[in-house]
Amino acid sequence: MSKLQLGVLFGSRSCEHEVSIISAVQLMRAADRQTYDVYPIYISKKGEWFTGDPLFDIATYTPFDENRKGLERVQLDLTAGSGALTTRKQGKGLFTKEQQLIITRLDCVIPVFHGMHGEDGTVQGLLELCNIPYASSGVGASAMGMDKVYMKQFFRGCGFPVLPSCWFLRTEWEKERTPVMERVEKELGYPVFVKPASLGSSIGVTRANDRAGLEEALELAFEFDRKVLVEKGLNAPLELNCSVLGYDGSAKASEIEMPLSGGDLLTFMDKYGNNSTKGMASLKRVLPAPIEPELRDQVQQLSIDIFKAMDCKGVVRIDYMFDPQGQELYITEINTIPGSLSFYLWEPCGLPYSQLVDEMVKYALKAQQDKDDSNYAYTSDILSSISMGGKTGAKNGLKNR
Repeated sequence: MSKLQLGVLFGSRSCEHEVSIISAVQLMRAADRQTYDVYPIYISKKGEWFTGDPLFDIATYTPFDENRKGLERVQLDLTAGSGALTTRKQGKGLFTKEQQLIITRLDCVIPVFHGMHGEDGTVQGLLELCNIPYASSGVGASAMGMDKVYMKQFFRGCGFPVLPSCWFLRTEWEKERTPVMERVEKELGYPVFVKPASLGSSIGVTRANDRAGLEEALELAFEFDRKVLVEKGLNAPLELNCSVLGYDGSAKASEIEMPLSGGDLLTFMDKYGNNSTKGMASLKRVLPAPIEPELRDQVQQLSIDIFKAMDCKGVVRIDYMFDPQGQELYITEINTIPGSLSFYLWEPCGLPYSQLVDEMVKYALKAQQDKDDSNYAYTSDILSSISMGGKTGAKNGLKNR
């Protein structure tokens, strides 16, 4: 039986570029080489695409040298159903033309991006056009999961529990700061958390306890995004994270973790600074979280409900805040491509990382089959009734419509 040609897409133009590299290298090491021929497809910070064996080694990226031996620039054939990953090479001889060579034809792709230009639906849209199976949520869920403002509005519309919040555009902030801060104080009070709408890994996120802190927090957040979410803060909440795996109405929840931080905010360094090769798996945590069975069941069921409502695919992670005082659970966000693909939450469930990869590929292929089973052709005779014989004919033909 021939191996499945598996592409792992990662990197890209994102503030979370390095985190994506860590997650991708972890996944490529975990994938069963008896089942897959794994092709790393790295998108540099300049947006250039590369493949090659050096990309399996984390040391290749510190710093990344595009001229390193073993690396090849590649392109993806956009023809629907082709799946061809190609490279261009100069032929032998002085006057020989450049040749386009096919490296492989991809059977499936696992996007391992974090942040913009990858996790946000852009690459998912590209893969949809190419008609290549891919193991992440689709365009809509990915776009919604990336934008915290859209996400909150969707959750609120579904009746899911979220903290009070408001949001602003950079133009509002630049035009007049005082009304922005007054609105926050009137609607939310202090403390609040200020977050760039389309970033992850806690980049640009700040807790503000007064107006001076709020001004600094908004100034920082607007450096990273033109849209910023301001969310009501809780005093001494418990952070809880739960992963969900599935597709098309079939979903199961992982064990629940309780991340540990040294302060009020789980920072980028809390998440990734402890061991640069382990990513989110290096985060200090209690697993399983020491919570009551009723709360555990609530988190797991709500996670499945969110996964189904957003029509997600593959593996996601949903983060929560639990207020011990009010005994209320609130959704913080969904990560449609979570750090380290949340493999560490599935291992205690008896699902090792290699089998998690298998499950993701299985759902990717099933989703592609569902797409192929849908009818995208509708035959009509409208073109035969339109004359395009010159400018006048074109106008008259369209006018009749």
